[in-house]
Amino acid sequence: MSIISLVLAASPVVQLVMLILVIASVLSWALILGKGRQLKKARILADEFEQEFWGSADISGTYSRLAMRRGSLSGMERVFEAGFSEFGRLRRKTSNDEVIMDGSSRAMRIAVSRETDIIEQHLPFLATVGSISPYIGLFGTVWGIMNSFTALGNVQQATLAMVAPGIAEALIATAIGLFAAIPAVIFYNRFSTDIDRLLNRYDNFSDEFATVLQRQAIKQSGPSAGHAASVPQGA
Repeated sequence: MSIISLVLAASPVVQLVMLILVIASVLSWALILGKGRQLKKARILADEFEQEFWGSADISGTYSRLAMRRGSLSGMERVFEAGFSEFGRLRRKTSNDEVIMDGSSRAMRIAVSRETDIIEQHLPFLATVGSISPYIGLFGTVWGIMNSFTALGNVQQATLAMVAPGIAEALIATAIGLFAAIPAVIFYNRFSTDIDRLLNRYDNFSDEFATVLQRQAIKQSGPSAGHAASVPQGA
């Protein structure tokens, strides 16, 4: 008995269960590879932007460079662009620092929320595969064993050789279910941890940048408020 022959000899219901589990496994592995690349890219972009931002004293220059490719911004870049753009808009409309800071902080929170939706996209699929695949495989196993024992009722003398193939083909469904579920659970937990860390970086940057903007607002509200170079003009 080979695995291929057992699969081909299985009942249509068991074969359907195996097909569903194989498709779920393939889709989950495709998602695992894609999500891994996405998170790696997001971490690299966050590192590069933080290095550029904290290494430069010209916030307006950083904003101008990002504004030139606004449609392709992501992650921490988008959080910065949203906060500073709103800061510039409100700064030209009002001199109330509290209103300006509330608006800027709100814009950054919205940007972080949107990035959260993007980075967590399709992640629940891994949780679903990890949770239900063993049960789908178990259903195929129970169905196959049930058919094997039902067939024994039609013979006068039951032997192990008669029941073993049916039980073996049924257990393959459980094995495929575990093969689909185990990687999905492992990588779901790993990705969830990595995403939490990345989103914490975004939140921390939002708080730190809000402090920078607050100092900027206080500075511009002082005697030298005529200097508008630090306020984005294209916002």
